[in-house]
Amino acid sequence: MSRNGTAIGLLLLLWIACMGAAPARREALTGNWGGAHAGLEITAEGARIEYDCAHGTIEGSIVPDRAGRFEAAGTHTAEHGGPVREGEEGTGRPARYRGKVAGKRLTLAVTLTDTGEDLGTFTLTRDAPPRLTKCL
Repeated sequence: MSRNGTAIGLLLLLWIACMGAAPARREALTGNWGGAHAGLEITAEGARIEYDCAHGTIEGSIVPDRAGRFEAAGTHTAEHGGPVREGEEGTGRPARYRGKVAGKRLTLAVTLTDTGEDLGTFTLTRDAPPRLTKCL
């Protein structure tokens, strides 16, 4: 067998071995992420996001795909300035959170699912404090 034939045979064996290997287990995203107008606290069970004049939740763990992308369902609750009246509770609306994590940077897009309204895209950094301007 020639050197080229040996090299091709070795590559073929390596490819076959890789095909039989178990896929890499992807870990759930966790940690505190902050940036302009948003802060995100992620645990293995879900997440809570705080905006300037709103807050939201993500239900369940966030597990990015191999490219770092993820999509999750949750809620978004608008807030207002001034005191909260007794018995007043914000009504959460269904929201879709789409994101991509790359190293210490996370980009998060938020959309209300009942209306399709785009609430914005936020760029967050791991372990950075959020920079919020709460409603007055």
